[in-house]
Amino acid sequence: MPYFGSEETVKDLKRALSNPNIQADRLRYRNYITRVIRSMTQGLDVSALFMDMVKASATVDIVQKKLVYLYMCTYASHKPDLALLAINTLRKDCADPNPMVRGLALRNMCNFRMPGITEYIQQPVLTGLRDKASYVRRVAVLGCAKMHSLHPNTEIDPSVVNELYALLRDPDPVVVVNCLRALEEILKDEGGVVINKPIAHHLLNRLKDLDSWAQSEVLTFLLRYRPRGDDELFDVLSLLDEFLHSVHAPVMAATLRLFLHLAAAHPAVQADALLRARSPLLAACGSASRELCFAGLCHVQQVLRSRPALYGSHYKRFFCGYSEPGYIKLRKMEILVELVNDENVVLVLEELKSYCTDVSPELAQAAITAIGRIGRTYTEKCLDILTGLLALKQDHVTSAVIRTFRDLVWFCPQSTGAVCRAVEGCEDNPQDDEGKQALLWLLGVHGVHISSAPYVLEGFIDGLKAELSFAVKVELLTATMKLFLCRPAEIQDMLGRLLHYCIEEESDVCVRDRALLYYRLLQCGVEEARKILLGPESDPSMTVLAGRPEEPVGCWASSFNTLVPLAEADTHGADPPADLPEQTSNSTEASGVEDELMYKPPPVNAALGAGPAEGVSDTDDSQEEPSLTLGPPLSHEAFEKLWLELQVLHRQTLDFPPPAAPPETLQAALQLVKIQALAFSHSDTRPWKAYVCSRAGGALMLAELLHADPELPDSQDALLLSVKQQPEKPQAVRVFVSVLRSALQTLNSDRT
Repeated sequence: MPYFGSEETVKDLKRALSNPNIQADRLRYRNYITRVIRSMTQGLDVSALFMDMVKASATVDIVQKKLVYLYMCTYASHKPDLALLAINTLRKDCADPNPMVRGLALRNMCNFRMPGITEYIQQPVLTGLRDKASYVRRVAVLGCAKMHSLHPNTEIDPSVVNELYALLRDPDPVVVVNCLRALEEILKDEGGVVINKPIAHHLLNRLKDLDSWAQSEVLTFLLRYRPRGDDELFDVLSLLDEFLHSVHAPVMAATLRLFLHLAAAHPAVQADALLRARSPLLAACGSASRELCFAGLCHVQQVLRSRPALYGSHYKRFFCGYSEPGYIKLRKMEILVELVNDENVVLVLEELKSYCTDVSPELAQAAITAIGRIGRTYTEKCLDILTGLLALKQDHVTSAVIRTFRDLVWFCPQSTGAVCRAVEGCEDNPQDDEGKQALLWLLGVHGVHISSAPYVLEGFIDGLKAELSFAVKVELLTATMKLFLCRPAEIQDMLGRLLHYCIEEESDVCVRDRALLYYRLLQCGVEEARKILLGPESDPSMTVLAGRPEEPVGCWASSFNTLVPLAEADTHGADPPADLPEQTSNSTEASGVEDELMYKPPPVNAALGAGPAEGVSDTDDSQEEPSLTLGPPLSHEAFEKLWLELQVLHRQTLDFPPPAAPPETLQAALQLVKIQALAFSHSDTRPWKAYVCSRAGGALMLAELLHADPELPDSQDALLLSVKQQPEKPQAVRVFVSVLRSALQTLNSDRT
């Protein structure tokens, strides 16, 4: 909708622009043209002044030409017939003696978005590619890309492409970079610009002449070139070495990515490049620019996936500042968890403890969660801090601590006693749904160790009518049923009231169906209900290996210096989802039933070398055997889910006992042969268990190692190996079993 009085304004401007007296006064004329541009930017329709503005372009005043060109580009698509009249003026300016005028005319002529413009601008653009002035050549190169964007489906002119490839050796560095971008746009459907050996070496030698933006662009294009031999490779790396210490973060990041890409077959070179880039990355993490700081933190997290000890001595650089925004603080807390070791654990925990009282509930809960993740390794220190936080009696703190307790009991069964004592001493129950679910899960699974568990459940049952969350109601049903099976005299009356309400009065179908399930299960007998709901308890001797195995650099090098580190969720080492406690409790029940079946001695087959084992065929022997790879690390939750879903493909007896080595040694030894270790029993524990996984030929292998007590009747001093696979590839299983057997035998021979 035009502004009130806009017609009068346009008429006044038109009279002024056509007034000979004003045209004769250069300064007044320019002021009226400026008023036209101001009205245009304010939304006023001044297209009626098009011809007057075209006449105003016939001037030697560069400022006035810029203003007029801006006007013509804006209204060219609205007035295509009149815009064609301005083409002759622009083509004339393309031959002006002043290179600034030639460049301006060519740039704005290429910005005309109207049908049929290509035939008018093609010749000036080709002429501009050979212009003596570097500014005109810069504009002409970009004009080639603009011409292609106007008609992307037309056939590519090979002469233009050859001309652009020739301009890659232009003495002006901006022309070189513009040529790369133009060729990338024109040849997009053919894979983009081709970087061969002469072009790559020329670009490497010109890097010093480019500005920081152009350097990062050229380094990105050089990812397409692969040196022919090690001699050429190390010559290229020598030329790139100084850019690893660039003061410009984009240049440093692009150089590091290129280093990691070129040295993919040389892990030692990659490790040295990551070490040399440590200081620039730390500088980026401490930048005053919040955006740059966040990007640096995200890229440090990527490096930690392969080199977790690289930043261990610089952990204080990741302490949070009081004025930093929340998203930076959250990322720093995630990094601190990765950097914890025996030397800095006390200071890191003290720092995280101070964040637990932050005014932001989100940050406070994130700090408590971080302490809980550290507690999987340093249980006692973290339990003392978490228990002390309950005394603050703040709802969001209490809820986060209870959720952390639940996860800690899940990962570290040896902490169950201390957690039960802390929960029993907690006077306030959490008020949010996630905290309620976590508390109910603890009361249901470990309520036998919590004397006040029936009274807490009774409070939840009494307030059931006011409860809005169906997930809390379902968790309450499960917790009450489990506690009834352990303490029937105290829970019987409460369970009856709960089932009656949920079956007769509850409107939620999911809650009612769960109550009916438990009611009919009790009709089958208490022992049947106990078998289904109460599986075997977690084995305290099983040690969950803290942290995650080191990933090969190749797993993330291709996404370094892109938006991927900023956008992707941190799934590595993540906790079990706190908003699905019912699923967690169900997986525990299923795990107990599966454990009951899984640890029965399987049929004993011949050793791998004595003949084909069960489920492994001798077909496809002519194919090349796949090699083991670690790939993306598998979380404990994903391992358990796959283990429950898959069937055992291969069983075998390994004729030697488990190696007498600490879990850390076993983990390191297996990682050398590309096998990820998820959990081990201590060497003196019977029955001894271990869970490992690996990948080969596109297949994922999951394995369980079981060693019974040799003093028991009918037991053997040997390991029972069970392997599951997705998808099924028998050849990959043979390779996996062979490598695993060799690694374990080596550990046993080292012991003897």
